[in-house]
Amino acid sequence: MKKIQTLSIDEFDYPLTEDHIAKHPLSNRSDSQLLYYHNGIIEHKKFTDIIDLFQPDDFWVINNTKVIPARVHFQKATGALIEIFCLEPIGMDYTSVLTSQQTCQWLCFVGGAKKWKEGMLSKPYLLNGKEGLLEVSCLDKNDHGYTIQWRWNIGQFSEVLDACGELPIPPYLNRDTEPEDYDRYQTLFAKLEGSVAAPTASLHFDADVIERIKAKGVQQAALTLHVGAGTFKPVSTQNIGEHEMHAEYFEVPISFLENWIQKLKLNQRTIVVGTTALRTLETLYWLGNEKAEPNEQHLFHLGQWSPYQDKIENALVENIEWLYQKATQLGLNTIAGTTQIIMGPGYSIKTADALITNFHQPKSTLLLLVHAAVGEDWKKIYESALAYPYRFLSYGDSSWLEIKKASQ
Repeated sequence: MKKIQTLSIDEFDYPLTEDHIAKHPLSNRSDSQLLYYHNGIIEHKKFTDIIDLFQPDDFWVINNTKVIPARVHFQKATGALIEIFCLEPIGMDYTSVLTSQQTCQWLCFVGGAKKWKEGMLSKPYLLNGKEGLLEVSCLDKNDHGYTIQWRWNIGQFSEVLDACGELPIPPYLNRDTEPEDYDRYQTLFAKLEGSVAAPTASLHFDADVIERIKAKGVQQAALTLHVGAGTFKPVSTQNIGEHEMHAEYFEVPISFLENWIQKLKLNQRTIVVGTTALRTLETLYWLGNEKAEPNEQHLFHLGQWSPYQDKIENALVENIEWLYQKATQLGLNTIAGTTQIIMGPGYSIKTADALITNFHQPKSTLLLLVHAAVGEDWKKIYESALAYPYRFLSYGDSSWLEIKKASQ
């Protein structure tokens, strides 16, 4: 098999037309369809049938990140409109920056940047009956975006964003954010603020489905990966090896590791909701395999190509136990850090037995990940989904993909 770095992204194209893209959510979260892939077989089901696919004692992993209103619009005295889109905090962790007072810095996209040569932009807001003022200035620009200084006089930064910001929806929807998005572009698992895009595989789960899965004896476990705007970034280079994978921040409680270790030792299944949750689990595997050391802030990091280097690969439970012990020695309550891991052809998924995920864009890193899960069968899965037809992308339908192991 070719190494992923040498593959052409053109091998991961398929004909996605506008009529296949779900522009709005369905009336009810669980009304969507479910493609069930197992042992090379494709079945078409209702999403509520997913309850029957779970087995008692499964370890059910979800991402509890919450989307923030990261898009803020300003208007200059000239009438020019400037849009600032928060990507990730600079110099602070997500919790600290969102609870900060008066000032913070973020890496941002800036729409209409050519109209904003210099100076400060301002925007009044109302918080708890008091009038506040939000001001922004540009400190720097690089290939990744703009360093923006935010200053305000009333409330925490998360409250300021709630008052001034707009919930970002995916650019491929080609529409403005609407009132229903503030509810439906958040999952029912959403808890920790920080994402600028939803972990969309979780959008299908409503309260009834969640409770019925739990009633079977399935253990739900939550981790956090804050989804960045890079999740929508297409692979623009011809060779995948030339694509720079975006880094995303994750947090995993030590209690999660402890419970997962118990499940692994009993050979019970790990069922993962979404590519973001799977990306985090695979990162944990490699951090343990490499006996990784955190930095001075006790943050870990996994590079894009680290898993592809020739190395001895230990058993999953051995690596997670090492990571648990490392965190315990350091007195950590969570394993936290950033990951740039990219998964695709030639990569063997270590940590999950099944992946619940939506249908992804052509030539995307998410489609590469689907290949890592099911191999060349991704083509017949997507051909079947187009023909059935399924609704694609963030507000689209779902799939349950049983993961092919290296021995299969």
